[in-house]
Amino acid sequence: MSMADPFKILVLNQISPNGLKRLPAERYQVGKDVAQPDAIMVRSADMHSMEIPQSVLAIGRAGAGTNNIPVPAMSARGVPVFSAPGANANAVKELVVAGMLLSARNIGGAMKFVATLDPADPAMEKKVEDGKKTFAGFELAGHTLGVIGLGKIGCLVADVAIKLGMNVLGYDPEITVDAAWSLPSQVKKANSVSEVLKNANFISLHVPLVNATRKMINAEMLTHTKHNAVLLNFSRDGVVDEAAVLAALDARKLGAYVCDFPSPHVNTHPHVIALPHLGASTGEAEENCAIMVADQLRDYLEDGNVQNAVNFPNMVMPRESKYRVAVANSNVPNMLGQISTAMAKAGLNIHNMMNKSKGEVAYTLVDVESKVPKEVIDSIAGIEGVLAVRYLPHEG
Repeated sequence: MSMADPFKILVLNQISPNGLKRLPAERYQVGKDVAQPDAIMVRSADMHSMEIPQSVLAIGRAGAGTNNIPVPAMSARGVPVFSAPGANANAVKELVVAGMLLSARNIGGAMKFVATLDPADPAMEKKVEDGKKTFAGFELAGHTLGVIGLGKIGCLVADVAIKLGMNVLGYDPEITVDAAWSLPSQVKKANSVSEVLKNANFISLHVPLVNATRKMINAEMLTHTKHNAVLLNFSRDGVVDEAAVLAALDARKLGAYVCDFPSPHVNTHPHVIALPHLGASTGEAEENCAIMVADQLRDYLEDGNVQNAVNFPNMVMPRESKYRVAVANSNVPNMLGQISTAMAKAGLNIHNMMNKSKGEVAYTLVDVESKVPKEVIDSIAGIEGVLAVRYLPHEG
C-alpha cells in the first residue's frame, strides 16, 4: 500500500462515532461493508467462525477481553489483536458497588415484594411495614472486601471500597508495576486466593479467563469462604464453577452470588443476582473503548507501534527516519541477525532498531536512512519464521 491509498477498516459492530472520528476520513475508509480490509474493529461479534480476509493487518476489540477473536490463528499470521484494557474500568467499578449494595440490602427481593402489592389495597401501608422485616440487611462499612485480580478495575474497586469504609484484602500474583503504584496503601496484601476467601465478607473477581483462572473458584476453594459471604463476578463466567457456587449457596456457605452472566443454571436461584452483561454498558465506557482502540490501530497501521495487543509485545519507537520496516516473526534465535543481514546486503544503513518478544511472537521495528527496495522486503518475508513484513514510509 502506498501512503496515498486509504486504510480500509471493517466495522463488525456499532462503534462509538467519537471513536471512529479518530480515524481521519482522508486516510481511512471505514464501514460495515468494506472489502479487503486492512483492519477490523469489533465489539461482541464472534469472529471464530468468520473467514478473516488475508488482507487484515490488525484487529481492534473495543473492550477489555478478546475471547470472541481467534487470537492464536492471528498470531500465526503475524496479526496483532488490540484491546482496550481499563477503558471500561469505571463502569465496571460502579456496577460492582451496585452489586454489593444489591446483596447487602436485599434490594432485589424487596423490589419484587413491592411489585406484588396492590396500590388500591387500603392495607398496603401495613403490609409494607410488616414485610420490610424480611429484607433487613447490613451496611458495607466495616466489612471486608476481597479483591482477586488487581488490574485497573480491581484497583478502582479497592479504592472505592476503602472510601465506603470497608477493609480491603487484595491478591494478584502477577500485579504490574503500574497497578501496584495505583493500589491504595490501605489494601492488605493476601498471599493466596484461599486467604482472601477465608477473610472476606465480599469477594470480587477481576481476572482474565485463561487456563490458570478457569474455574478458579471451585468446590475446594469455596470450602474456605466465610459463612454467608457474597461472591461477585464481573470478569468472566468461566472463572467460577457454577455448579460449585450453586451448591455453596444451597448449603448457605455463600450468602449470594452476584454476576454479569445469566445462564440456565443460575437465573432461577433465589440467592443469585444475575445481570445481562451490563459491565461496560455505559455510553462513557463504549466511547472510551472505541477511542482507545482506534488510536492503537492508527498508530500500528501508520507507524508500526504496538500498545495493548494481547499477542504482541508493547513497542513504541519514535520516528527518526521516513523509512520504517516492521517485522513480526516466530520467537526463535537469530531472526534479528537475518533481518539485519538482508538490509546490509542491500546497502541500507540502519538508523534505529527495536526488538521485543511476547510468548511465541517477536516483533522488530527498524528505521533506515534511505528508501527500502521491494526486493529487500521480499527477502525478509522469505526468511523462515517471518510471519509478516510491512514497509511504512512517510512520504514527502
